[in-house]
Formats: sequence, structure tokens, C-alpha cells
Amino acid sequence: MRFRFTLKTHLALVALSACLSGAHAQDVKTLTEWDIRTQASSNKVMVDAVARFEKKNPGYKVERSVVLNDPYKVKLKIAFGANEPPCVFASWGGGPLREYVKAGQVLDMTPYLAKDTAFRDRFIPSSFDTTKFDGKVYGIPGEDTTLAVVHYNKELFAKLGLQTPKTWPEMVKVMDTLKANGVAPFALANKGRWPGSMVYMYLVDRIGGGEAFRKAANRSPGGSFADPAFVEAGRMLQEMVKSGAFAQGFNGLDYDVGASRRLLYSGKAAMTVMGTWEIGAATNENPEFVKKMDFFSFPTIPGGKGSTGVIGTVGDNFYSVSKACKYPDAAVELVKSLVDDDAVQARLAEGRIVPVKGLTVTDPGKVRVLKMLADASNVQLWYDQELPPALGELHKDLVQSLLGLSITPEEAANKMEAAAKDALR
Repeated sequence: MRFRFTLKTHLALVALSACLSGAHAQDVKTLTEWDIRTQASSNKVMVDAVARFEKKNPGYKVERSVVLNDPYKVKLKIAFGANEPPCVFASWGGGPLREYVKAGQVLDMTPYLAKDTAFRDRFIPSSFDTTKFDGKVYGIPGEDTTLAVVHYNKELFAKLGLQTPKTWPEMVKVMDTLKANGVAPFALANKGRWPGSMVYMYLVDRIGGGEAFRKAANRSPGGSFADPAFVEAGRMLQEMVKSGAFAQGFNGLDYDVGASRRLLYSGKAAMTVMGTWEIGAATNENPEFVKKMDFFSFPTIPGGKGSTGVIGTVGDNFYSVSKACKYPDAAVELVKSLVDDDAVQARLAEGRIVPVKGLTVTDPGKVRVLKMLADASNVQLWYDQELPPALGELHKDLVQSLLGLSITPEEAANKMEAAAKDALR
């Protein structure tokens, strides 16, 4: 029998094809994923991990949204407020994540980790601490082990005959020499408020030891954000400002566009207090300058209670799954792909250390970072991440005001304590 192809037959086939295409489109399940990996190399790690997930999980499509640090925090907060968060999202753990957990918006990943013990046991146990609440895990460490350190231009130091300072009096001498030679001691881009907080946190730690913040945040007997350690830290920070320790315009410069690093590249500033991720950022932007970079621990303060404590995090960033996700099981698999062996090795090649066991680290700088971590008397998570969101924001506001000399150290400490009494009850 011969088949007669007519216009009617053609239209029927077109309709059938459209129907099948529609059915296929309906079969594709979309997972949304948000992160802050905007730099080319770190973005590639994510792109490759997503590709591996999609290959292993046909029928799923991942839609990524990559946003700069500060806008990301705002975008995530708005999304959770509207109950429209992404399936998978990056965070810094601590207080903000805890708020989403308390609101019942984040998936408890503990059962998944219990089922896949091989995946769970790859990680250093303490790396889950920042995302563990009431014994349950709500995020997987995915990006790096990061500590705040003092980065410096070692070529400039050598030219001026400077040694890296171990004590605050030695730091003052270094700053005086730099200023006498027309170089700003520190680069700071504090528009986002959190970079300046790093200097303040270290001053508190070196003056009052790790217990000063812990007691204040935990509302332990005798603990207070009006403790002399916080007041003295504010005084020393303002003393730095008045003495010209920071390159001009610091409270208006934007870290996210590399403003503080450009001051280092140009030789206008010699040091900056920033996370160890700064080396990776500089490598992407200015590989030649990286040859001049080195770092040292924040100096001790005579009479202070702290000496080896570090500010930072083990696992920064962390990846979590929202309860609003239609496909939670697949979302967890996506998280696993983001931190699988290939992703871990790719990050290591980029200079980042995911806190997994048995990782071979050969880079001398990273070896030093791990030694600093091992020798640390305490590891203090960034205040704005450890505290509830509103209190963390107030902390950043107050530090920016201290740097702007628009508030006294006593006023800042008392305002922080008054707010903490309500927020941390």
C-alpha cells in the first residue's frame, strides 16, 4: 500500500512533533543555584561541576545565578523573605543561615549524610560546625579554608628595610616608616563595611582573647559588648585613622570591584588585612604582583590576652538546599557534585583548600595557613556571620562609624551591648 502524504498529514505530524517536544520540555526538571563565584577560574569550577551533575542526572537542568558578594546577601535575603529561594545556595553559615533554619526554610542534610557516610567522612569534622544547629547539619563546606591575615608588598618592605612586625609597637614603627616615604600603610575598601570589621575583630581578639567575644555573644556571666576589650579596640582603630594608617577615602571604596587591591598594585599602599582568598583574587587580576605578595599574622598587643587566635572560617562558602525546592534529593546530589573530588582538586589548583581529609598541599603559603590554623588558640568566625543578621549589620555599621570618627568607642560599645540584650535573649 502506498502512503499518500497530504497537507492534512503534514499538519498532523507537526502537531504530533509539537506535542512530543512539549512533553520533553515538561520532563526537564529545573534546579536553581545561586553563588558568588564571579571570578573566571572559580566560576569554571562551578560550571564544570554543574556539567558533571547534568550528565549523571539526565532530565535535570541547573540554572545558575552568580552575584557579587554584597548584592548577593541582599538578593538572598529578599528571596527567602518572599519564600522564593533558590534550590541550592551558598552562604557563610552562622547567624544568617541560622535565621533561615529557624524559619523552617532550609533542608536538614543530616539524613543524607547518614546515608552517604563516605561523602560525609571526607570532610574535617569541625568544618560542619558553622552550619550545625541543634545537632543537625544544614550546609556542606565547599570552597576554602580562609583566615584573615595581613597581606603585604614584600618588595616594598625590602626596599625600605622593614621586617614584618610581630607586636603592635613594631607595627607602629612600620607604619611610621611607610608614611615617611609617602606610602599609606594599609589599603582598605570599606564601602561594604565588612572589610574594616576584620581589623576591629583582630584588635578585640588580641586585647581580650577569644573569650571576650564568646562571652558577649553567648551572654555568659560577665560577658558584654561594652567590655573594655571592645572599647579599647575601638580606640586603637580610631588612633590608626587619625595617624593616617589607611589610604584616603577608605569608607567609600568598594572591595567588590578590587579597590583595595589596586592600591597595593600601584604601590600607594603596602598592606591590607583581608582573607587568604586575596591571593587568588590577585592571581586572577595581576599575576606579576603576586610575586611581590606575602602575608603575616596580625601582631600581638602588649598586655593583651590573645596571641595566636585567628579570624576566619573552615569551609567558606557552604552549600545548602532550601525546603522550597521541588526536587530536594536531586538538589543534594547537585551539592555533592559541587564538592566532589574533581571540584576539590580544581579548587586546590586555584589555591583554595576545601576542608577534606588527606588533601595534599604543596604550596608554601597554603602550608603556612594550615599551620596557623593548627596552632590557633581559637578560630573566630566573622562577627557579622556569627551573630544574628540585625546584630551583625549593626556591628558593621558601628565599625564604619568608628572608622569615620563619627562615634566614640564607648558609644559604639554601649550601642552594641544594648542591641545584644534584645537580640540574644
